[in-house]
Formats: sequence, C-alpha cells, structure tokens
Amino acid sequence: MTFASAPRPSREDGGPRRRGAFVPTLVVLAVLVAVVMAMAQVWTEVRWYEQLGFTAVLLREWTARVLLFVIGFLVMGGAIWLNLHLAYSKRQVYPPTTPEERNLDRYRESIEPLRKLIMIGAPVVLGLFAGSSFSGMWRPVLVWLNQVPFGETDPEFGLDIGFFVFTLPVLRSVVSFLMTVVFLSAVAALITHYLYGGVSLAPRQQRVTTPARVHLSVLAAVFVLLIAVSYFLDRYSALVGQNDRFAGASYADINATLPAKLILAGIALIVVVLFVVTAVRGTWRLPAAGVALMIVSALVIGTAYPAMIQRFQVEPNAIEAESEYIDRNIQATLRAYGMEDIQMETYSATTEAEAGQLREDSQSTASIRLLDPNIVSPTFNQLQQSRQYYGFSEQLAVDRYAIDGESRDTVIAVRELNQDGLGADQRSWVNDHTVYTHGFGVVAAYGNQTAADGRPAFFQQGIPSTGALGEYEPRVYFGQNMPEYSIVGAPEGAEPWELDYPDDQAEDGYVPTTYSGDGGPSVGNFFEKLLYALRFGDLQILFSDRVTEVSQILYDRDPHNRVAKVAPYLTLDNRAYPAVVDTDDDPSTPKELVWIIDGYTTTNDYPYSARESLEAATEDSLLAQEGAPTNAAAAGEIPEQVNYIRNSVKAVVNAYDGSVSLYEWDQEDPVLQTWQNIFPGHVRPMSEISGDLMSHLRYPEDLFKVQRTLLSRYHVTNPATFYSGSDEWNLPADPTSQGGELQPPYYLTMQMPGQDAATFSLTSSYIPGGQTDRNILTGFLAVDSETGNTAGRPRDEYGQLRLLELPSDITVPGPGQVQNNFDSHPQISSELNLLRQGDSNVLPGNLLTLPVGGGLLYVQPVYVQSTGGTSYPLLRRVLVSFGEEIGFAPTLDGALDAVFGGDSGAETGDSGEEDGQEQPGDGGEEPSGSTEVPIAAQQRLTEALAEAQEAMAASSEALASGDWAAYGEAQERLQSALEEALAAEEEIAATEGGGAEQQTDESNEEPTDG
Repeated sequence: MTFASAPRPSREDGGPRRRGAFVPTLVVLAVLVAVVMAMAQVWTEVRWYEQLGFTAVLLREWTARVLLFVIGFLVMGGAIWLNLHLAYSKRQVYPPTTPEERNLDRYRESIEPLRKLIMIGAPVVLGLFAGSSFSGMWRPVLVWLNQVPFGETDPEFGLDIGFFVFTLPVLRSVVSFLMTVVFLSAVAALITHYLYGGVSLAPRQQRVTTPARVHLSVLAAVFVLLIAVSYFLDRYSALVGQNDRFAGASYADINATLPAKLILAGIALIVVVLFVVTAVRGTWRLPAAGVALMIVSALVIGTAYPAMIQRFQVEPNAIEAESEYIDRNIQATLRAYGMEDIQMETYSATTEAEAGQLREDSQSTASIRLLDPNIVSPTFNQLQQSRQYYGFSEQLAVDRYAIDGESRDTVIAVRELNQDGLGADQRSWVNDHTVYTHGFGVVAAYGNQTAADGRPAFFQQGIPSTGALGEYEPRVYFGQNMPEYSIVGAPEGAEPWELDYPDDQAEDGYVPTTYSGDGGPSVGNFFEKLLYALRFGDLQILFSDRVTEVSQILYDRDPHNRVAKVAPYLTLDNRAYPAVVDTDDDPSTPKELVWIIDGYTTTNDYPYSARESLEAATEDSLLAQEGAPTNAAAAGEIPEQVNYIRNSVKAVVNAYDGSVSLYEWDQEDPVLQTWQNIFPGHVRPMSEISGDLMSHLRYPEDLFKVQRTLLSRYHVTNPATFYSGSDEWNLPADPTSQGGELQPPYYLTMQMPGQDAATFSLTSSYIPGGQTDRNILTGFLAVDSETGNTAGRPRDEYGQLRLLELPSDITVPGPGQVQNNFDSHPQISSELNLLRQGDSNVLPGNLLTLPVGGGLLYVQPVYVQSTGGTSYPLLRRVLVSFGEEIGFAPTLDGALDAVFGGDSGAETGDSGEEDGQEQPGDGGEEPSGSTEVPIAAQQRLTEALAEAQEAMAASSEALASGDWAAYGEAQERLQSALEEALAAEEEIAATEGGGAEQQTDESNEEPTDG
C-alpha cells in the first residue's frame, strides 16, 4: 500500500506567502533614530534660544534659509527638468540611419530603463546642491530687503553707499547663480539632443534639427544676456576693487575700464539679438561671429586698452593722474573706519629732563599703571585662588572703579571654575556636572599701587567676596573657562549638593548651594533628558537621580558663544572683560557681575575704502601668547577682510544667569539699523544703559588696533605724499616679547596735550616705516576711552582719536630702543643679575609710553619670580626713561626723581599700600618696617655695583694678559663688592616688608560624590 505525500500549499490553495518583516522594521527604526537625532539638535537649539528670549533670531534665520533653499532648488531643479523634457519631447522618432546613430542606439537602449529616474533624479540632485548654496545667502538677502540708506553718495556715480553695501552683492550673486543654472541647463539639453538625434557631429553630416536649434539658441541668448548684465555690474564693482597702490577705481579704471565694460555689455546685447535671429532663421554663422567678436573685444577693449592707458598715460604722470582717486580713497577710508574727526597735532617733544618737570602732569603720573595684567595672573592665583578648583585667566582685565569718590585704574579678575585642578579621586560625572558647577567672585587690585613687598594691593578679595565693590551676586555660572554643561537646581526642601565655596568652619569644609536663577532650559521630563543625552552623548543625563523635574541644564556658557548665537550678524571683539555693576541704578538691589563684549558691524563693500584683515590687524604679542583669538574660536564666522567697521553694539552677559543684553551704541550706523529692521526689538536703545554700567564701558581694543594699523599710512592726507609712501609708519614690535610680535595697545589713565584732565585712554605708538631698523618714535596715538557715568549716553569726548606727530628733526627713542637702553645699562643689568641669583627669574612688564613733561616718558615695571617651589611674580623695581635719561628704583617715585634731577614734581603714591589694606595669607597684618628705602642703603648698593663692574673688568683684563696675581686680587674685590651689594639689597628688602609670604595650596577634603 502506498501513501501519496501531501502537496505543498501554493499561492492558489494556501494563500500568499508572508514576506519577512525584518527589512521594513530596520527601515522604520533607522528613520525613527534619524528623526530623534535631528530633534536632539534642532529642539535643544530652539529651547536654548527660547530660554534667552531670542527665539525670533533662530526662526527668522531658519525661515530665510528654508525659503532661499526652496527658491534655489526650484529654480535649478525646475530649469534642468524643463530643459531635459523639452529636449526629449522634441527628439526625432526616426533618426537618420547613419553609423553615428547606430552607435548611439546602444547608449539609448542602455539608458532607456533608467531614463525616468535620470530625468527626475538629475534635477533633484542638482536642485539640492543649488538650494544648499543659495540658502547661505540669507544674510545679504535679508539686509537687501530691509536696507537703510547711508545718506552718503559715492564720488563717481552719485549713488547711495547702501547700493554698494546692500544691493550690489545680491545682484552679483543672483546673476552668477542664474548663469550657472542656464549653463547646466544648456549642457543637459545639448546632451539630450545629441543622444536622441537632434544634434549630429558626424563628419560631413553635422546638422541640428529645428527644435534643437531653437532650444539651444534661446538658452545661449539668455546666457549671453546675463554676461551683459555682469559687464554692466562690473562698472560699479570697480569702486570696491583694489589696485597696487590704493583701494577703489583708479584713473585707468575710470577712464578706460568703465567705458570698456559698457561697450562690452553693448556687444553682448547685440550677440543676444543674433542668437534670437538664429532661433528664427536657422543660421549659426552670425552668432558664431558675434561670440568671436565678444572674445576679441574682451581681450582688446577690456584688457589691452586699460593696460595701455595705465602704461603710457598713467605711469609717466602717476601722481598727477591718480591724485583725485587717491584723495577719494583717503577720505572714504577715514569715514569708513570712523577716523574722519581725528585730532592731529605736531608734538615737538623735548628730550631734556629737568627738576620739577612733571609737576603740571600730576594727574597722568599719579595714575601710571604699575600692575601688568598680563604678568600678575600667577600672583592672583597664588594669593586669591583659595582652592585648586578655582583659577584666573592668564591675562587679566584693566578697568576703573570709583574708590572713596576717586576713579582708580584697576586690574580685575574673575575667580572661575577650573575642574582641571581637581584630583583624580574628585573627578566623576556627579562632581563634574552637578557639584563643581560655578566659580565665585572677583578679585580687584589698584593698578598704580602695590603692597610694600611687591604684591598687588587688593581692594576686593577673598571668599566670601569682600571689599570696596559692595554687595553683588558673586556666583559665576557663565564665563570663559566652564565645563561643557552643568545640571543645576534641586527640588524644594532637598539638600543642596552644589559646592558654593570652601569654609573651614563648615561641617563638611564647604558651603553648599542650589542654583535659583533662570540660566538654562529645563531638563525635567524624560523627552528632554533623552534629547540632551543624545546632544551631549552622555546617557548619565537620562539615568541620574540628580536630574529632577526642576533641573536646568547650562551649556554654551562662554560669553562670546552666547552673543555670537543671538547676534549672528556681529563680529565680536577678542576680549570679554568683567565688571561689577548696578544695571538699574537702584542702590537698594545688589550689583551684578557681568561680562562686556564689544560687537562690530562690518562690510567689505564700501566704495574706495581700504581693506584690512581683522585677523592680521588684531594680532599682537598678547594674542600670540594666548593662541587662537577668542573671536575666531567662539564667534565662528570672521570676515577675512573689511573696509567698513563700527562699534555698533555693547553686549552684556550676566555671569549668574547667562542672560544677554544687547545695547545700541552707534545710533547712526545704517548697517545696525538694517539689522534692527530684520530683528525688531532685538537691540535695546542706549537710553537703557544705567549710569554704573556706562562707567565701565570702554573703547574697544580690536577697533583701535584696526584704526592704528590704517593710520600708519592714512595719517597722510596729501595724495602726492601718500603715493610716494615717504611718510609711512610702522607699529613697533613688543620689546618684551621674543617672537617679534607687535606691541599691544595699553589701557591707562593719562592726559594728552590739549586735554583738560586725565581720562581713561587706550594708547599706541609708531616708529619709522619701510625697511629701516631705526627704532625712534614718529607718532603717538591715544583714544579717549572714558564713557562717564551718565545713564543713557557717553561723554561727548568719548572715542576722540588724538594723534601726536613728532617732527623729523627730533629724535625720541622708540620702545625697542628704550628697552635696549634698559637692558644694556651697567647699573640696571648688574642689579637685575643680582635679582636673578638664587633661582629667580626677572620678568619685564609692559612698557608704557606717556606724553608728559613736554616729551615722552617710558615706564616699565620689573617683576621677580622664583623658579622653584611656590612661585609668583612680585613687583621689585620700576624702570623710567625720558630722552636719554634713565631711572631705576624700587618705587616709581624714586625712579622718576632719579631722572628729573632728584625731584620730578610728580606724586605717584606707589611707595606702599593704603592704610588698612589687608593682604591675604597673613591675616591682614602688615609687614613691619618703613615703606621708604633708606638713602644710605641705596647709595651702598649703587657703589657696590659700580665696584663689582670695575672688578669684573679688571679680572677680564688680567685673565687676557695672563697676570694671575692681578686676577686673584680682582676676584677678591669682586667677591667683596658682591657681598656688600647683597647686604644692601637685604636691607632694602627688609625695609620694603621682608618679602612676600609664600602660600601653599590648601588640601581640605572636598566632596567626591556629592
């Protein structure tokens, strides 16, 4: 008996076979992951802007980008699609039977299965690229649509400057984009016509069908029309161009290039007509001849003719021919960079020093800043760091504060969080992101005064912060050295877990706190936790019990980052400086600790104005020491070159809650007014600046650097002298730097000739230009940086540039020469060598220049720092130079008196700290002893050093002659002189306070897991 096997189910009897769900599931999961990852970036960005109240900035930018993307996509994709379909629809159904067509048949057969995909895919891909490129034009398009006239006209066409700044760049970009669209459309149409027989290139059988001829002729006509428009726009672009000598259109440009461009545009229009005729009548000869004419005309009229005018008419008479256009360049440059009202004065500086010469300059000499903010950071760290997880910036800020009713130059620093200082056992996710979350307070010291032992004379210090600045919110959650993110806030009634500040008397050795501000987006629900965990790549955010329903996440905490994001149209100054201010002038409320950043509006399209590289102009020894400029690192986009700049905005970032306030500063800047049309209410009026905040604003450093760079050439207003370059200046190299970088400008309170009183200023100097190595002074530039303390408006004199030009028949040493004189002076070098003994380093401070006493005074503080153990710089000596005279003493008073016949007439008040000034590390007790150096000890030191010099010379002479007896005697004299010098030095040091107390880092136990 046999059994038949059961038949397998088929589609007919068993139903359709189920497909596996694995692949669709993977696709769905991939899409979900992509959506969530995109949300992690997009939604968290929206939440950040929403928390700051600047959501309109993000939405307006994204809206503009999307619209421009759609326009670019539709124009490019639509044009390619239309031309592909037109060419295909007009194909020959029965192409001629030729060897060429038989070869093409194989390609047509292979392409046919993919034809629909190509006809759709090619326009989509090209459209995506075009849309992405076009969306990047959101800034120029928005300013073009919302532009405000400059109210000034260019000197050639009489058009408003706004046409060149706002309209011309958009027109050029649109024409360039359309030319690309038409060119790619023509290429796509030509390939399609060729593939389907509309165009034949076979030998002796070249032909173009009527539909192909009409199609390609119209595209060619449109392309040449766009070339004509481009030629016409070139006439205006010539005014923002650059030639070998100056910016803007030259004689050859105006008299040859501009007419040539107009002629070329006319020829191009004729060729457009010829292509239209070809589309109608069917001959290619006329447009071919027209294109050849265009090419020849471009070479002859557009290139050769202007070159001949330049070579044979301009160069033999350059000064006469170019004077008018050089004058245009000079005037436009001065206007574009805000230098048209500069006060220039010939300063016949004296080089002779006499007793009492500085008596009339007591305001300037009393404010000479001895504390170098770029050297004393280690001293601030050693004396005021308090714990290893705090720290100060390497370069401190210079400001001024009213102490007892008197404005005092101040060196101020924020005690920021420094997690790198924590030990390995203190590093964990909990500590890094929920415990060590903020810095604490500021430290401020007098700029023109030190303690008796060379330490800074602090008037605000300690934790909790105490001193002359009064009550303010000291916690620093937003600063320049913050972790990537911190999670703050705890439920009501919960035990605080953030470390506020150390306190040896507290139960755990520190005082805890809970953040109560509104500084970051909420991260309280699961969805927000997930998004932020994905954004920062840290799943601890998702699973930590410390992330509660009231938690906030703080990120993008650098002041530059925050301002750059809410004001993407601003170029930011490299410096953000702190200030403790009353933002509402209400004495009943605590002050606020804020960061202040200067914002610039810029353009590179101001007619005839000289271009300047911001990066090159702002680079100096301090930025080279810092590394990459903060501006480049934080703000992102920096224009390579500009030819117009305004300090249009003062940005203020609160150090506690991170709020950003933008204040209008230049009320007449049309670029800022244009952006205010784009973002209404985005920038607050100047009238809302409180008087206290106003008093701490200052003239921006980067703007001054750009202006001083340009004034090295544009202090010359005579076109003939400007062309010859005979009076160009250079900026001096920093004599204290080994890398040859430029000397930075310096903030200090001083009185320029012609000023009624000393004001807070920013200064720089000039030396001869060209290849000469003469380091003498040719000019001195200062800008009034004092804003005053009137709410809503700065002093009328604020921003006034004053330039002193030194006559060529007067020789005043420049910074490099003065530094060389200091270093080579026998007494100074000998005493500094003594200071270097015992494992110590001598650090020269900033070399300040002041126009006082009818001449130029140089002042340089000298610091000494141990090379081993606990080391930090202390001010030990002050160097002074006036003309050929040099002074060197422990105090500025003593150094000035040494230069000016024993009595300079100045009262600097730098002999010691003020009464009652407490110093950290010694419980506030003052070192005993007089603050004045005994004359006898100083005299003994001077005589001993002179004797040591003579003994060294005698030793060298005896050694060279082989007289060993004389050599032995000289060595004994040298040893005796050195012992005497050291004894005198010890007596002087004892008089000054016996040296600084050395401190070691405290090692209290800190929380390791909260």
